[in-house]
Parts: sequence; C-alpha cells; structure tokens
Amino acid sequence: MREKSVITRTIETAGGVYAPGHLGELTQVVDFALVDAVLEETGTVQRRLRLLPSRVVVYFVLALALFEDCSYRGVWGKLMAGLEGLDLVRPAASSLSRARRRIGTAPLRRLFEVLAGPVAHRGQTGSFWRGLRTVAVDGILLHTPDEPAITWRHPKRAGDRLEFGYPLLRLVVLVECGTRAILAAAFGPEADGELAYAGRLLSTLDRTMLLLADAGFDANTFAADVHATGARFLVRSSARRIPTPARHLADGSYLARIGYGVLPALLTVRVIEADVTFTLADGTVRHEQWRLLTSLLDATRYPAAELIALYHERWQAETPYFSIKATMLDGRVLRSRSLSGLDQEVYALLTTYQALIRAAADTACTRPGLDMDRISFTVLLATAADTVISTTGILPPAGPADLVGTIGRAVLDALHPARRRHRVKARTRKNPTSKYGPNAGQHPTTSQNYTIHTAITFFKHGLATRARR
Repeated sequence: MREKSVITRTIETAGGVYAPGHLGELTQVVDFALVDAVLEETGTVQRRLRLLPSRVVVYFVLALALFEDCSYRGVWGKLMAGLEGLDLVRPAASSLSRARRRIGTAPLRRLFEVLAGPVAHRGQTGSFWRGLRTVAVDGILLHTPDEPAITWRHPKRAGDRLEFGYPLLRLVVLVECGTRAILAAAFGPEADGELAYAGRLLSTLDRTMLLLADAGFDANTFAADVHATGARFLVRSSARRIPTPARHLADGSYLARIGYGVLPALLTVRVIEADVTFTLADGTVRHEQWRLLTSLLDATRYPAAELIALYHERWQAETPYFSIKATMLDGRVLRSRSLSGLDQEVYALLTTYQALIRAAADTACTRPGLDMDRISFTVLLATAADTVISTTGILPPAGPADLVGTIGRAVLDALHPARRRHRVKARTRKNPTSKYGPNAGQHPTTSQNYTIHTAITFFKHGLATRARR
C-alpha cells in the first residue's frame, strides 16, 4: 500500500476512574456539574472513592436507555470504546447491577425534573397559538418483566380463568406541541387510570398554556383542576356528556355549564360541535363527530374553526410515546427486574429522551424558522449513540459555544420535508393481549395521506357513541 490515511485525534473526558462516565456529545446537556449536584442533593455520592463512582453509574444507567438492545457489559464496552490505553476497570455484570441498586431512583428522577420543561422560544411556530403555549397530555402502557417481584404491583391482565400478557406500567406525560419536549411525567400501575396520573402533572401548568386532551380526560373535576391553575383547556368530549346550551354564539359554538352534582361551583365552558370528514389517498371516506369543550369563552378572539384545527395537533402527545416505545425500546420489555429498578429505568428513558430533544432545540436555534417536526428522532438517537462509542464532544470546545455539533450536523443533513402532510398510520393489532379489537376495515392497512374537512354544527340529538377501536 503506497498511500494511507492517518487520523489522530484528541479525546477529552474526565480523569481517572471517572473517565467512563459520559454520554458522548449529550454530556454537554447532562454535564458533569449537573450530575454531581444531583448526586449531592439526593445524598447518593459514594462514601469512598470506588472503581464505579456514583457519577459513572448515573451515566451508565443513561447509556442503558441509549442502547436498550445491549447487555450491561455491552453498554459498558461502548462507554469504553474510545478510551483504549487507559487502565480502567471492566466490571462484571453483577457489579454493574449492584452499582445500579446503590444509587437508586432518586438521582435519575431529579435529573429528569431538572431537564424537563418547554424548549420553544416565544412565538415559535407549532408551539404557540394566539399567544398561548400549546401542550398536550396522554398516556401509554409499557411492558415489564413477568417476575413475582413486579407482578404484585404491576399485575397482568386477567380474564375469568387466566392471566395473560406481560405486566403493564402506565406512563402519562405532558408534552409541548411543536417540539415534543416533555414538561412532566407520572407513571405507575395500569390499574390507576390516566386521569389519576394526569392530576399529578397539573402543577406544571400556568396561565400561559393551553392544554389539549382527548376524550379520556373529559372529567368535570379534571377540567376544574386545570382551570384552577390558570391554564386554558381544549378537551374532546365523550358521548356520555350531554351539555345544555346556555347561549349560542355567532361562530356556531355555544356556552354551557358543567359539573352538576360534582363540582362545588359550576364551570362555564364553550362547546364546539363539528362533523369531520377524512378522505384518504385511496379514496376511502370516514366521518366522525367531534365535540370539544374549552375554557376559551371569547368566540371572537378564539374562533371555533381554528380551535378544531388546533385540536388536531393533539397527536403531538403520541410522538414522544412512539419515540420511547418504538424507537428507543424497539418494542422490548423493560429490562429491570425490581420495582426500584423499573422506576430508575423509566426515569433514565425520560431523561435521555429529553436530553435528545434539548440537543435538537439547540440545533433548531441555528436555523431561524426551522420547524422542529422536520428533525428526525431516529437520526438524533443513532447519532447520539455513535458519539458515545467514539467518545466525541464530551466536553464543550474552547471558545464560543457550538450549538450544532456532531448531532446537529447529522440531523440538519437529514431533515424531513418542509411541507407537513396529514398522514394516517396503518392500524393493525400486533399484540394479542391488546385491549383494542381487530382492524375490521375501520382503519387502513397501509399508511396514507389524507385531507380533512370540518363543518361546525349543533348535534340536536346528541353525540353518537364512538366505535371501540
């Protein structure tokens, strides 16, 4: 070989036994000072300097979320891949497991609480509507290991004679529309419904926000609790509710009062009813009835037609779930086999996800007008994982801050198309224990584009019951 290329680079990371404690370029988001402060605050700093200090263990747990398909030793090998030449320990899986138990859940929970929050700047497209920050709430179920140490708290579903499926953990998050950033999260047994967990998230709301939610959150007490925070709400009504119009408004909506026999004082809401027609690319036409309840009572300032279009953005709450469950976990069962380990793992998933979103937000700041919906989470995750293996960008460069970096350059090079299309996902039941029925012609078997047409109306005979999907 007459010609060859020689590449020499300098890797900067923490010294000594702390060297394996990093998350590649995401370390600039979850930096050493932050992790040390959280460990100090939660009282989980090691009492003596070990071969696996608490800071290193925190980064190891976060790396488990980046590499869900890898074993403990496999993940440790990725943290060490770029540190050849350093005399560092290669612990056994049992040592790493004990180290996880030693730090517990508290530091990961606190890390998530610090990183959680909105990332959109004031007036950012997709995140603000008529001066209000739009947020959405929804829930999902994650599969947990079928272990006696877990099933007593997270039981499996059961019929008259048999139990079936995996134990389930319910996760409910509050999401910023337009950026997919998580503002708050709550999780626990499936038996506690979405409303119970959503109630724990309300302290995050304030008077600058508009909450979007589906019919699963149509409850008088929930609406009143949201209203008490100062936030506004736009919630889809269930067929069970039969509001009585108090006054019809010029845009076709009407005012009504809710909470009879439930709330100490009735809550005045505005009701918007509409016939919605979806036309799929293959010519299939679907009709739905929507009834929306909102605390935005001014029909002139907040037109009904715009609110119907805005409610369609509620799907933003589904995106983080898909990113966590399908992209990060790749449909796998959570790996932890104890309750404290499960809590730690879920907080690590949420923390790592939010760190990725903050890296995306920093990148978007360098391109004025860039819609964050164009940023691919798959590219974000894959590139962040690559920087862990190559130990790239652990410490920020000297001089002016580089908001783009390796991760940013990768996502900017693979942006989704600028034109946002309405697109429906194929609906098929893959899990035999799903609560949903088979797709008997109700939903397309392939993903398709669609157009949507809405007509504001008044349902004189009430709202038709929605078919169980």
